[in-house]
Amino acid sequence: MFPPQIGQFNDLVFSEEHEAGILLDGGEEFGSILLPKRYVPESINKGDNIKVFLYLDSEDRLIATTEIPKAVAGEFAYLEVIDSTRAGSFLDWGLPKDLLLPFGEQPRRSRVGDYLVVFIYLDEVSGRLVASSKLKKFVSKDIPSHLRTGNKVSILTVERTDIGIRAIVNGNCWGFLKGMDAANLADSGQRLECYVNRIREDGLLDLSLEPPGYSRIASAADQLLNSLRLTDEKFLGVHDKSSPESIKEATGMSKKVFKQAVGKLYKEGKIRIETKGISLT
Repeated sequence: MFPPQIGQFNDLVFSEEHEAGILLDGGEEFGSILLPKRYVPESINKGDNIKVFLYLDSEDRLIATTEIPKAVAGEFAYLEVIDSTRAGSFLDWGLPKDLLLPFGEQPRRSRVGDYLVVFIYLDEVSGRLVASSKLKKFVSKDIPSHLRTGNKVSILTVERTDIGIRAIVNGNCWGFLKGMDAANLADSGQRLECYVNRIREDGLLDLSLEPPGYSRIASAADQLLNSLRLTDEKFLGVHDKSSPESIKEATGMSKKVFKQAVGKLYKEGKIRIETKGISLT
């Protein structure tokens, strides 16, 4: 059995009863770990496995919970500052004990009510889970070698800058959304999927809300729709099996672009694909 990980979900074995709940087997490193009564399922028996999250409670005791935090160690999250003390700010991350954001891990002092993008990690000195809003320490300057133009990625927006919205890509590198792609997005804290538009030499990614080439396909689809509307029968006698020459003559498009435009219009329910061609619905 692998040692349990603080700040992560772990599958642990119910080893014995306890007046405050049940004890889980934490192995040689942690021994018995308490799962308080309020989190104990009714149907569990000794020897059963249960999935729990491990963290230190308000008295710095290792404890298990079946509650789900908003993020785990090693992840970025968008959290609200709900308190501030001499030790730092405290964030709501969905568990009874709030998450500490030390002042030393803040590039600028936060206030109660602020929402921040932070990285959650296990502090090796104290053994506690803490947060940091000094994101550059945790985001790589290098783009993963497997990323390619056109790849779909997950992002978390961080801030709006002069050149667009800066975002964390796949939890490990920086990217930017620019122009109209950035216009209607939240400056920070928004999660969404987008596409790699360009891999830059400076270690950043240019991102797009649409796949590369989408604007060209959309333009071709509009052109094809207009061509259909201008015909008396609302019909064009070409389809994906037609020769490139026939398609070029009828639409002015290459066969590849024509097929992409047809696919888009068909999915949108704007055309029918018939035996001898395509027509408006």
